[in-house]
Amino acid sequence: MTATAPRIRQLPLVRLLFVTAVLVCGLFGTLSGTASAHAALTGSDPKDGAVVDVAPKDVTLTFSEQIAMGDNSIRVLDPRSKRVDVAKMRDLSGGGTVRYAVDLKPGLPDGTYTVAWQAVSADSHPVSGAFTFSVGAPSETTATVPDQEAGGGLVGTLYDTVRYLSYAGFVLLVGGAAFILACWQRGASVRPLQRLVVGGWVTLTAATLVLLLLRTPYTGSGKLGDAFDLGGLADVLDTKTGAALVSRLLLLGAAALFIAVLFGAYAKRVTETETESEAAAKSGTDGSDDEDDAEVSGGADSEAQKAKADLTFGLGLGGTVVAAGIAGTWALSEHASTGIQTGLAMPLDVLHLLAVAAWLGGLVSLLTALHRTPDIERAAVRRFSRIAFTSVVVLAVTGLYQAWRQVGSWSALTDTSYGQLLLVKVALIAVLLCAAWFSRRWTGLLGERATAGTESEAESEAEEEANAGGETGDAADPERAAQLARQRTALATARKKRDRDADTERSGLRRSVLIEACVALVVLAVTTALTGTEPGRTEAKEAGRPGTEAAAPAPARPINLTEPFDTGGANGKGTVRLTLDPARSGNNLMHVWIDDPAGKPMDVPEVKVAYTLKSEQIGPLPIVPERLAPGHWSASSVQIPMPGEWHLQVTVRTSDIDQTTIEKNVKIG
Repeated sequence: MTATAPRIRQLPLVRLLFVTAVLVCGLFGTLSGTASAHAALTGSDPKDGAVVDVAPKDVTLTFSEQIAMGDNSIRVLDPRSKRVDVAKMRDLSGGGTVRYAVDLKPGLPDGTYTVAWQAVSADSHPVSGAFTFSVGAPSETTATVPDQEAGGGLVGTLYDTVRYLSYAGFVLLVGGAAFILACWQRGASVRPLQRLVVGGWVTLTAATLVLLLLRTPYTGSGKLGDAFDLGGLADVLDTKTGAALVSRLLLLGAAALFIAVLFGAYAKRVTETETESEAAAKSGTDGSDDEDDAEVSGGADSEAQKAKADLTFGLGLGGTVVAAGIAGTWALSEHASTGIQTGLAMPLDVLHLLAVAAWLGGLVSLLTALHRTPDIERAAVRRFSRIAFTSVVVLAVTGLYQAWRQVGSWSALTDTSYGQLLLVKVALIAVLLCAAWFSRRWTGLLGERATAGTESEAESEAEEEANAGGETGDAADPERAAQLARQRTALATARKKRDRDADTERSGLRRSVLIEACVALVVLAVTTALTGTEPGRTEAKEAGRPGTEAAAPAPARPINLTEPFDTGGANGKGTVRLTLDPARSGNNLMHVWIDDPAGKPMDVPEVKVAYTLKSEQIGPLPIVPERLAPGHWSASSVQIPMPGEWHLQVTVRTSDIDQTTIEKNVKIG
């Protein structure tokens, strides 16, 4: 084999990595462009497209889940694009609904009004939208709203790209360090692996800082220049996402200390231990009869091994805590922190991220070791194979749970963007597992030839040491001796590389691991896009909900309900009369009258009313009306979040122990 053979074999590696990087950028750009956030507008009063006779006093928006909004998050514009909202936004959330309102100027003229809103979802992603309503009759309008959704444009692309880099940095940092500690401890002194882990730390740290700066334009104006707005940065630090990013930076400071110890004291300890072990083994085979020297050497070797084991345990424990903390900054601020079963979802999300890092980061570390170092042992490859298998099992369990939690139904797998991306990810992981199967086969073949190769290498090294001894003895000049030593080291390294490249099994392993790493890059891109996409469970739920943009204005028909009741006690019979006006989503006026069997007003100790929209799992919304007169109660601000068939419950108590509840389904427009 010629000296140029290794260079020729490395050319496909460069090309394949370049092509993969281009595909990842293209795929990630496409996926991030289709990503949508978690929360969504589910209702408004007035509705989109509604025509009202009299200008409303306020505009109310209802959302699917908790969001963060500022005083300027809701803007109402008249036909000439001038703002007509006044005062501050009001939070009307309660009873399981998320609702905000903004007051309007009195005496608004007829015409079409535009409502533009913008907020931040509970899983850290921005949401925005706009709709119109008309007073009197529709008219032409010059109102302008942002031409792109929140989180879009150049800022959105940069933000999504940096998010991808932050995941990649985490994978390299955690996976590379785990590979060294658990699979190949000699790798702590190998420069390519050191650069890999440090590069992961630098990438994650820089990406976190950039995410902090981009957070203001990403969730607000969309202008890149606002990234350096100190006031906006201060507001970001008060949010859940800002706190998570700052916590990540603090944990990365601890990770820097971990890296310093790993590549400093630990690498030195591993080298010293191996040197002492080799010296002890050599003294045991040179025919020496000095038993005392052998005992001293064995004791020193045992102490060195114990010290190295203690340091390995300490680094492993500390590194696991720091890695789990960094993973927790994602779990506490993204999809795992919202929706159902968050108490279980967040720790499982941390476990999922750690398994991803151990598998994919270890994969890149193994690829680096196979291509850049000539002497990685087959035992290290086998240890990583076992860790990778364990990681895949953890990923399967946690991934199935997260898929059930976020998708919710079989139809959502194909009918929602989240489900479709999830299917793409599953297919890519299947390809990744196929490549891993080939890698395990090459690892087994590598083990069959390891003994012969080791013996041949040992013989060559023995011959070199003999020649080196002769040359050193003849060389009187120490500088010349050092030069000869460097030349011998270079020749030995070159010979090892030639032997490595001539090893068919090792070359096959390198190729299969390279394919795994390339597919892993694409999997990471799809995973990043999934974290920015509205979960299938929420998207499918909203698809069956009356949309604010497509819903036609419902006629306002007051509800008049008359039902008899009997609490079973003395004077426990009578009739309940209830009216709800105008019986539509938003603010309503409710009156309740209680009459005795003769039709006269009947005063009772207590009357309570509750509304429940079972189809959307909203409520019960409790209403406690005020007593206006004997037998007459009223509530002037009954907020109904959305139209639908509501379940009405009226509870009447006629004594300390006698009461009954009347239940009726009513339609609210």
